[in-house]
Amino acid sequence: MENDYFVMAFASREEAGRRLGKLLRNDGIKVDLVLGLPRGGVIVAAGVARELQRPLDVLLVRKIGHPLQREFAVGALAEPDVVILDEHSLGRNPLARLQLDEVIAEETGRLKEYRAKFHGGGVPELGGKTVLLVDDGLATGATAAAAVLAAKKRNVARIIMAVPVASIGAFERIKQVADDVKVLLVDADFKAVGQYYEVFDQTSDEEVLAALRETERRSGGLE
Repeated sequence: MENDYFVMAFASREEAGRRLGKLLRNDGIKVDLVLGLPRGGVIVAAGVARELQRPLDVLLVRKIGHPLQREFAVGALAEPDVVILDEHSLGRNPLARLQLDEVIAEETGRLKEYRAKFHGGGVPELGGKTVLLVDDGLATGATAAAAVLAAKKRNVARIIMAVPVASIGAFERIKQVADDVKVLLVDADFKAVGQYYEVFDQTSDEEVLAALRETERRSGGLE
């Protein structure tokens, strides 16, 4: 599969966004608003929004890491008040169970910090709109599933999830909650999102804000 990875690899999140946007445009996808999942997903979403000529904003979401191994996701939370937990992944370790509330409280605090930083002008109105959610890839799909459910709680008319790459499991998971899912590559040998990108550096808050400002300038505040 190494040759396949090389052929399908994305030079960067920016390139992945352009390619994903062209796929959506060619498929005739029509949306009112593009929402990126911070932080890396916003960079991909900016390229998609540019191709589709639609406004860009963010839907705030945080991964819930396993209390004993924080890089391993056992769930996610999203604004306004969506919490998803994978009980199987969490396991039965009593220490992990005791520390789970502490992890959730910590991520809730970070979600509030995100809101102050990225939604300074107010949370976007989603009611009655067709919304496109974008991330840089789906590993387990937990974070994306939380984002989809959060958008539904805000009464969207239709919600589409779009990513450059996904595992089979994540793709099937999101198909159960979103109205449609668009992916450039669904890989049976998926191991990590970063393996499909030549450059996969951590995205900063400043890069997210710059992408939002650039898209707002280009669209002229298009609603």
